[in-house]
Amino acid sequence: MFLKPVYTLIIAVFCLSIWSCSIQENSQTADLIIQGGTIYTMNEDQPQAEAIAVKAGKIIAVGNGADVEALKGDSTKVIDLKGKTLTPGFIEGHGHFMGLGYSELNLNLMDVTSYDELVQRVKEAADKAKPGQWIIGRGWHQSKWTPQPDPMIKGFQTHDKLSAVSPDNPVYLSHASGHAGFANAKAMQLAGVMPLAKESLAEQQVVGGEIIRDEMGNPTGIFNERAMEVITRHIPENSLERDMEALKLAIEACHKNGITSFHDAGIDGKTIDLYRIAKSEGILDLRMYAMVTGEDTTLVEQWFKHGPEIDSVDNLLTIRSVKLHCDGALGSRGAWLLDEYEDRPGHYGMATVPMEYVSYISEKALKNGFQVCSHAIGDRTNHEILNIYENAFQQNSQEAKDSRFRIEHAQHLAPKDIPRFGRLGVIPAMQAIHMSSDRPWAINRLGEKRIKEGAYMWHDLLETGARLMNGTDVPVEPINPIASFYASVSRKTLQGEPEGGYEPEQKMTREQALKTYTLNAAYGAFEEDIKGSIEVGKLADFTVFSKDIMTVPEKDILSVQVMMTIFGGQLVYSAED
Repeated sequence: MFLKPVYTLIIAVFCLSIWSCSIQENSQTADLIIQGGTIYTMNEDQPQAEAIAVKAGKIIAVGNGADVEALKGDSTKVIDLKGKTLTPGFIEGHGHFMGLGYSELNLNLMDVTSYDELVQRVKEAADKAKPGQWIIGRGWHQSKWTPQPDPMIKGFQTHDKLSAVSPDNPVYLSHASGHAGFANAKAMQLAGVMPLAKESLAEQQVVGGEIIRDEMGNPTGIFNERAMEVITRHIPENSLERDMEALKLAIEACHKNGITSFHDAGIDGKTIDLYRIAKSEGILDLRMYAMVTGEDTTLVEQWFKHGPEIDSVDNLLTIRSVKLHCDGALGSRGAWLLDEYEDRPGHYGMATVPMEYVSYISEKALKNGFQVCSHAIGDRTNHEILNIYENAFQQNSQEAKDSRFRIEHAQHLAPKDIPRFGRLGVIPAMQAIHMSSDRPWAINRLGEKRIKEGAYMWHDLLETGARLMNGTDVPVEPINPIASFYASVSRKTLQGEPEGGYEPEQKMTREQALKTYTLNAAYGAFEEDIKGSIEVGKLADFTVFSKDIMTVPEKDILSVQVMMTIFGGQLVYSAED
């Protein structure tokens, strides 16, 4: 009879404890609630949702509107999507961030349609420049010009017209691919590039590159692959202030295009320092996954000794990978092929670094906790890199269990090498927009058989189980992810050609294409646990589109606009502002 009050007290305390826990759980008030539209989560267990709640930059609820509404408080901000479509924040899987920023500051030649137009752009810049001031630009592509220049040597224009309009200013214009450069006479004079007698042409060759000359030994102004350094080493370094200006412009461009994370494909020590400064000053409003450039061997060794730098607190700047630049591009005929170029007999492209160096870096990276990301466009380069990766994995089996080594571009493959991506767990970091831009002329480089059996093989790679990633390779292409999404699902040019698409059997589904820009890209940076899908506990990074990119008719995809970009729960871009 004396025990009953004790039991009553225990039960009361127990009930009070449960009620208290329930109140604590339900009293979590959201900073932000997003509702009123179509939400694609990329979470297989909950593919779509009605609403999202965010607190302190992370997702605290995903589900139906009523459940999320319960987390609303007096200070909760509410975004009504008004029928628009929201996805996880888009991730640029391969780009060049400072190149994006400087494309806003320097001459942007992406839209130039002829050599004469390029010359006119440079003339206008030269007329405004001081004598001796360098004129820098990027974006020209001779294969896209109409009419083709005359004369052309080894598939490129000559510098004569360019030099005539800029006699007092050194000019250097990077090819759209970044794998060739075009210099005027003043720039070549400063670099000491002189005409050579025909019998002595070999005296000024560059390992891993080519200074293109005419039959008389005169330089044409074209510097291919590593030969670009002959000119670029003479261009004055940018100041910290100008670098910071370019960085801010690049962040702004990313936000405008719905990009919340960026894989920066090969940066030097100076750029790493710039990103650290930007982070410390609170202006790095982008999640940066930076690859240390393999071109600076001293820097790479320093990082191997230092170890990976993984930002698990702010999730803003992570450095745990090395970028190796292993061949050139199809546009400049620098991609390294197993068979000769269709439109330049006897020419196979070139390796831009010794394969022995790739092997050394691959093994040392595994031992020091680094991922390797190798640029490989031609089928010969892809074959060699896969061989090197496979050997490194076999020699370091323990360290290779979750290495996630990548091949950047994987643009042209020997058919027998395609299954190796899935089997080895190698990630193909591809850019669908390259197919759209390059396919009309790439067939001239490779011929129909090689195009159909081994170029832009998205479907076949996905079938192997490979985690295909997407992106734009900006500033090679504009950073617009909608264009790359359209190319992924249509296999057409941005003009909607051809009917049915090029090699339509290689199309991605819309679900696959969205995954390549979100969850797969997060996986490629070891970050799938914190982003890439809309799930409780993940970062509140979202992209809002004007139309439903998963259901809108294919012909209307390119009319879709980015309406909002939300980064860490904060609205950083609105098209309506």
